Amino acid sequence: MRTRLFYLFIVMVLLIGCTGSPGASELTSINLPMGYVANVQFTPFYMAKEREYFQKAGFDVSFDYRWETDGIQLVAAGEIPFAIASGDQVIQARSRGLPVVAVAAWYQRFPVAIIASEDTPLRSPEDLRGLSIGIPETFGASYIGLRALLKAGGLTEADIDLQAIGYTQLAALTAGTVDAVVVYANNEPAVLAQQGIPFNSLYVADYAHIVSAVLVSNDTMVKEQPKVVRAFVDAFLKGLQDVLDDPDAAFEISKKYIEGLEENAAAQRGVLDTSIDYWRSPELGKLDADSWQQAQTVMAEIGLIEQTMPVESLFTNAFVE
Repeated sequence: MRTRLFYLFIVMVLLIGCTGSPGASELTSINLPMGYVANVQFTPFYMAKEREYFQKAGFDVSFDYRWETDGIQLVAAGEIPFAIASGDQVIQARSRGLPVVAVAAWYQRFPVAIIASEDTPLRSPEDLRGLSIGIPETFGASYIGLRALLKAGGLTEADIDLQAIGYTQLAALTAGTVDAVVVYANNEPAVLAQQGIPFNSLYVADYAHIVSAVLVSNDTMVKEQPKVVRAFVDAFLKGLQDVLDDPDAAFEISKKYIEGLEENAAAQRGVLDTSIDYWRSPELGKLDADSWQQAQTVMAEIGLIEQTMPVESLFTNAFVE
């Protein structure tokens, strides 16, 4: 009962913060879990904060770079109203009965790829057969992307030599300890391209339509506080649109939030430009049912969930339409 009363109190505070004028004393403080370290890929959120879209919507947002699994747990428990997470985390949480739901899309294409040196051909997923492939970990988006590519090539994990190498992909690839590595398509390829290092690649998005990073809330917020959810979604989407419209300004704003960005500006600008290609959509924020179903199919096949669920339980487009 105490937990329920505390949660209702938090909801009342949210309402107060979103119904008045955007004075500092009326803002609702939100510590938003990002799921990763401060990075140029979070520019839409930095833009929304810097241009006061969050503030005008009634929120004082700070960024919490904890693991996305922690953010999912906090949202599910009603301790915070929003988090950034990958679609697979939403699916797994929902399969365990946690009341989380995606309320806006961020990435429109799945940003995972496999890259190899120029001496290792990667013309199609079938070329993965017999290769030693390094992967950060055998779970999460990287693993789901790898399995999707294997499926597209008619292969199984037994057809490759899979090695968990942590987040040392480029070092392992350049040292030749593995034939290929699983990477984020908007990161390592952009870095290699900036350095002038040739490579071959396979992009998961060319072979599978799988849900990626989304904005997450919970069932209580969606059902009982839709105006609060819509206000937050709108602020995020304004920031995202501004990044698409003016990447130069967005990159400059990111320097305030990312330590050392100036020293690595050329490579990180490449990361931002590549990321923008994964964010673009005629309907920003809109979630696609087919991408959720394809993700569930892959996850069920590799044992991350026991069975697929109705996609309408995983997301809603009520706040972006």
